[in-house]
Amino acid sequence: MAEKNDVFASAWSGFKTGEWQNEVNVRDFIQTNYTPYEGDESFLAGATEATDKLWDKVMEGIKEENRTHAPVDFDTSVISTITAHDAGYINQDLEQIVGLQTEAPLKRAIIPNGGIRMIEGSCKAYDRELDPMVSKIYTDYRKTHNQGVFDVYTGAIMKCRKSGVLTGLPDAYGRGRIIGDYRRVALYGIDFLMADKVKQHRSLEGDFVNGSDLASTMQLREEISEQHRALGQIKEMAAKYGCDISRPAENAKEAVQWTYFGYLAAVKSQNGAAMSFGRTTTFLDVYIERDIAAGTLTESEAQELVDHLVMKLRMVRFLRTPEYDDLFSGDPIWATESIGGMGTDGRTLVSRTAFRFLNTLYTMGPSPEPNITVLWSEQLPINFKKYCAKVSIDTSSIQYENDDLMRTDFDNDDYAIACCVSPMVVGKHMQFFGARANLAKTLLYAINGGMDEKLKIQVGPVSDKITDEVLSFDDVMGRLDTFMDWLAEQYVTALNCIHYMHDKYSYEASLMALHDRDVRRTMACGIAGLSVAADSLSAIKFAKVKPIRDEDGIATDFEIEGDYPKFGNNDDSVDDIAVDLVNRFMTKIRKLKTYRNAIPTQSVLTITSNVVYGKKTGTTPDGRKAGAPFAPGANPMHGRDEKGAVASLTSVAKLPFANAQDGISYTFSIVPNALGKDDDTQKSNLAGLMDGYFYHNADVEGGQHLNVNVMNREMLVDAMENPEKYPQLTIRVSGYAVRFNSLTPEQQQDVITRTFTQSM
Repeated sequence: MAEKNDVFASAWSGFKTGEWQNEVNVRDFIQTNYTPYEGDESFLAGATEATDKLWDKVMEGIKEENRTHAPVDFDTSVISTITAHDAGYINQDLEQIVGLQTEAPLKRAIIPNGGIRMIEGSCKAYDRELDPMVSKIYTDYRKTHNQGVFDVYTGAIMKCRKSGVLTGLPDAYGRGRIIGDYRRVALYGIDFLMADKVKQHRSLEGDFVNGSDLASTMQLREEISEQHRALGQIKEMAAKYGCDISRPAENAKEAVQWTYFGYLAAVKSQNGAAMSFGRTTTFLDVYIERDIAAGTLTESEAQELVDHLVMKLRMVRFLRTPEYDDLFSGDPIWATESIGGMGTDGRTLVSRTAFRFLNTLYTMGPSPEPNITVLWSEQLPINFKKYCAKVSIDTSSIQYENDDLMRTDFDNDDYAIACCVSPMVVGKHMQFFGARANLAKTLLYAINGGMDEKLKIQVGPVSDKITDEVLSFDDVMGRLDTFMDWLAEQYVTALNCIHYMHDKYSYEASLMALHDRDVRRTMACGIAGLSVAADSLSAIKFAKVKPIRDEDGIATDFEIEGDYPKFGNNDDSVDDIAVDLVNRFMTKIRKLKTYRNAIPTQSVLTITSNVVYGKKTGTTPDGRKAGAPFAPGANPMHGRDEKGAVASLTSVAKLPFANAQDGISYTFSIVPNALGKDDDTQKSNLAGLMDGYFYHNADVEGGQHLNVNVMNREMLVDAMENPEKYPQLTIRVSGYAVRFNSLTPEQQQDVITRTFTQSM
């Protein structure tokens, strides 16, 4: 048992005993040892001189990225692995927490296991030449995830990709959406974790020998071997920085550093769309408070540790193509850190380090990364609620998610958010990321008999086009239901191809090494264009919609006579349509077989790809013109939510989390004066608004996710015209935050034209 070992006895000195000493059980360690904090932010310290100097140096590179919309630098010959690069520093003499993806700050690595074509495309886009040997290896000798997927894709799936009815599929890059329990490295050390993997491997020998579920058992044994190997490589990588992580962390600095090394290995070896950090603040707080009580750490030093950790998370970069940036603009990597929430025992999980983490938005200014996510509960301490509201008002850098809903759903208080809005229990769950399907375009397929309105090719199943002068709701809805069956089949088939091949050719060994042996997998589907589809069906039902057809009989425009209810105004006549679409598509997805028996889920989310989806979708029956952006996530269409904040929030809160357990993203922008005339009133009103939106009981789910922007449109216009004045201006978009200056002009204009709520 670990507690009998002198190394563990020293590292765990002063901690309360528990099951966590005999098994890998971080939650038990936290619950046994943490101290809830219900006070205010008055204890916080400012930035140290070292932090200021380091951040100034990093900001030089960030300003260059903003100015050029290109990487500061990237590798063209060294294939990134956990151990491929030498140690890298910003300024070694000043850094308390060390470790970079490559040997230089903001320099990007090449990670070709996901697909060599994306690497080649990135080099071409930025006028650099990839080492020919790298291309040769990954073309002639080493198969990639991308090649494997396209070897098994069907012709129907290829058409769906081309048309944009399925978009953003992770078939050419790392899938992400996996959160390693990086806390395990600090609590147990690598050697203990490697020994545990040996036990896991041996535990499968009986099934292996008797042939029980042979293919799955063989796959899992191979994966555990890769996990064991990756743990050894993490130890080797840390040694380059002079750190022995074979043993558990002895103090707060080591706890932060060891935890970060676990994450650093992940981003050195994978370029996943979302590489979330997890839920670390309460865990790290146990170490920090122990050291402060012992007199070996000051509050200023504690803040510096958190600042330097967060600085590293802000610096993570992946080499992407311009086409990828169109979908996920602004270099997001979703280093999501989930903060706060309540325990299943009724104690708050807010700690002083939760405040320290939020304080980084002042010590180093606003930033989109890490993707700070507050798990909101009505029972959160009022001081923490008000501080969160203050930080949102000052920085627009935080997103909020409904802890009362998700904690109850999991019956677990150690879950975190992967990517944007998608919850999972840390170290026990993983998600098969699935991008999203375009419901608005599917509606046009139903009207046009499966013919694509932009490409003028047959994409969906052949059926008769609607030829009536006026669209009938019952007719359109019946046809849409059939096309949603078809779409679900194409979608899940594509995701089965993707995740089979990703496990085979780009397995996330270092991340999965920090999981239990048996994990719960979800197949994370998603829908885009929900409010467009709901408003379109509402127009067909309550107004008179006449298709305008081209010479081929394809409806390319629509004439609307009369008004119709619009999603976002707390009107059940249209809100019920949106709810039905969510329920209907999820029901269809659940009927289909998934790879590794993953549990089907779906999200209502777009990221910044609402602009790309709009480009790929023709004019819709709600009056939206061809090429115009969709609303982001679950948002009402721009300008259509006319009854204020509460009505808009209420419409979105009706969408059923039970049938969208991968998350429902709502981005809320409000002008400061709408919250009140003074700071205290604004903080109280914003906190009260979130209490209402997230209200949850046995009969009411409540809203699941809320991005909060508190700003005036005029400031964004000025930032667009004078970017040098706003180098760190951060805004929340669908499921993440982004530096406004890193968006394309088209995306900036889309943000500016969204609804800025003027009243509660």
